[in-house]
Parts: sequence; C-alpha cells; structure tokens
Amino acid sequence: MEFNTVLIVDDEELGRETLEDLLVTQGFHLIYASNGPEALEKAAKFTPDIILLDVMMPGMNGYEVCQRLRANPALAEVPIIMVTALEDRKSRLQGIEAGADDFISKPFDRLELRARVKATLRLNRYRRLLNERSKFEWVVQKANEGYLMLGEADQILYANRQAQIWLDLAADGAEPYPETFLALAQKQYHCEPQELWLTWPEPSGLRYLVRPETPTANALWLQVEQMPMETGAAERYLLRLYDVTASMVKQSIMWSFHAQVSHKLRSPSTLLTGFLDFAEEGVDTLSETELRSYLSTAHKKAIELQDQLQAIFRYLEISRLGHFEQEHCSLSEVITLITKTKAVLELESVKLVYEAIEQPEQTYLLFSRQEVELIVWELLENARKFHPKQAPVVEISLTHHLMACKFRWPMMGRCFHRNS
Repeated sequence: MEFNTVLIVDDEELGRETLEDLLVTQGFHLIYASNGPEALEKAAKFTPDIILLDVMMPGMNGYEVCQRLRANPALAEVPIIMVTALEDRKSRLQGIEAGADDFISKPFDRLELRARVKATLRLNRYRRLLNERSKFEWVVQKANEGYLMLGEADQILYANRQAQIWLDLAADGAEPYPETFLALAQKQYHCEPQELWLTWPEPSGLRYLVRPETPTANALWLQVEQMPMETGAAERYLLRLYDVTASMVKQSIMWSFHAQVSHKLRSPSTLLTGFLDFAEEGVDTLSETELRSYLSTAHKKAIELQDQLQAIFRYLEISRLGHFEQEHCSLSEVITLITKTKAVLELESVKLVYEAIEQPEQTYLLFSRQEVELIVWELLENARKFHPKQAPVVEISLTHHLMACKFRWPMMGRCFHRNS
C-alpha cells in the first residue's frame, strides 16, 4: 500500500511534534523541516503529496516559501495548507496571493485538521486524475488508430476521431450511438473470418474489417482488437482498430509472386529433367538421331529456364531499385532496348512507331530504363510464347501520352493491345 507523504514545516519543535501526534496514526508518511530553505530542499527531494506550512518563521517566512514552491514547475501543484495563529483578513489574503490552498488556525482542532488534510488530498487526487484523463483523451483523439468503448449490449459509448472516420459516425453525434458496433461494421465492411465474428463480442482470435477495392477507393483492412473491462462497469469492452492494409497487400503480393515464380519455373524445369532422364536411360538403346533430338529439346528448355530466371532476377532488381529515385528512360533508349530484346528472343517482325515524336533522345517515359527493359521483355516474350509458331507480328507505338503495344497474329485473325 502506498502512503501519502506529508511535509511538516515549523521552526518550533513543539509545533512539529503536535502535528505528528495528530497525523501519525492516519497512515501518512511524515517528513519534517525546521525552516524555509530546508523546506524547499525536502520538497524538491521527496515531492510530498501535501505540505503543512507554518507562517511565522524567522528568516524565510511561510509566505515566501509558498511563493518559491509555486514558482517551481515540479512542485507548483503540491497542495499547501498554511498553519497560522493570525486570524486577520489581511494575513489570509496574503496567503492566498502566495498560493496557499487552505488555512488552519492554531490551536488545532484535532478532527478539523485531519478532515482538512484528507479533503485536500482527495481533491488533489481528483485534479490529477482529471488532468491525466484530459491528456489521455487528447492523445486518443489525435491517434492514427481507432478506439471505441462498447457497452454490454455492443452499443458504442465512445469513439475517437479516427474510429468516427472509419465507421462513418457523425463527429458531433450523440453518444451512445443508436446502432451497435457489429451492425454498423457489417454495413460498410466484410467481417473476416466470418466464423470468428459469429461469437462477437467475445474475444476470439484475429478479426478483420475489410473494405474491398473500388474504382474510387483502395482496399482497406482494419484489424480489430478488444479488451474486456471490469465486470459491472458501464464500459464493457475497449476496442482498438488499426490499419493493416500495407502488411496485407505486401503479403498478397508475396503470395502472388511465389505463385508466378512457381508457375514460370515448373514447366521448363520439369521438361528439362524429363528429356535428360530419357536421354540418360536410352543412351545405349536410342539412335543417334533420337538422342540428339532429346538433347536438343532439353537444351531449349534449359535456355527457357534461364530466360525465366533472368526475368525473375530483373524483377527483383527493379523492386530493389524502386526504392531509389531513377532517371526516366528516353525514347532513344527504348528503341535500343527493343532492338536488343528482339535479337535475343529471335523475333523478326517487331515494329516501333513514333511518328509524332520529333526528338526521341529528348522525349522521356515516366519509367526508369530498368523498368522499361522489364516491360519490353515481358511483352515480347509473352507474344512469342503464346503465338502458335512463336513468330508474332508485333507493333509498338508511342505518342506523347501513351505507349501501346499491338500484337498481330495474322494466321489466327487476332489483334491484342497493351497500353502502358
């Protein structure tokens, strides 16, 4: 149990002993000072909960001690009861001006003294609690996370500013709000996973409020955490909502990347090992022509696998470079990249059109050179891969506002467009 500290300041030993006798049985921790300077020193050292300060002291009197205590930010809020034998109005006004909270006259009334000390301590405690609550409410209102207090019936008793925004609650609306938290959440979000929300509001694993992406707004993921309050309190649950969209999107991208890598590498690696197994098993039984055919096919799959690995490495490099500012790629560099990629992929019919652009070396795309290289490679490689004879007719056209890639497959009568 923590006891309140009382600093007794009196230059007379009898006065200190009298106050000690009156308070020692009340559960206080008592400390003493016999003059003004000692009182200031003890107050700074112990930060008492209340000070009983004698007015009439030699040297530094009680008024001056009180003024100095009020001038110290660390001690300015400590309650001070001035102990005085002076009954005149002027003396009390002087004490109030110096910063005293209350007065008690000598000789003491035992019950009155104890009552005044306890009442002053209680009022000071309420003041500190109110001050702490004000600080807490200010922090909560400014927080980027949503905080709500729910009643026993899931009614919203309190919602901070961020929670009001996410749940579309009126900022100046009456509290409690008319709808329950769950009903309000279900109007605007998908509650996931659904089986965990069946037991709401009982705590049960990680719950999310999910707002899907729309043409005018990005997806939003809110994680919901709750803490049960004391039984019998009006506030039954404290809720915390915080935005986990970035981490969920990152996780989704990671899963998608893993799936794409698996898809890109599985087919060529399986066929490569398969044809090499055929060649190894039939080295003594296959004809030279058959063996060469198996090895040739395996070689092609090895090249395809290498191309896929290089594409993955390029993607990873672009992701790494994406964290830094890159220079934009000029149209003349685009021409060079297309020519180079065309040669590597052995494509014959790749045409670049930029008729309305007079100075290609001074015309830039809103991409870095590395990003354009990745885009061009993916476009041309896919055009070749999905053409029945791996010989598509590709036309890439550029204007000041648009980069369009047109794949023409004359034999199939199809034409595909890709805009960037």
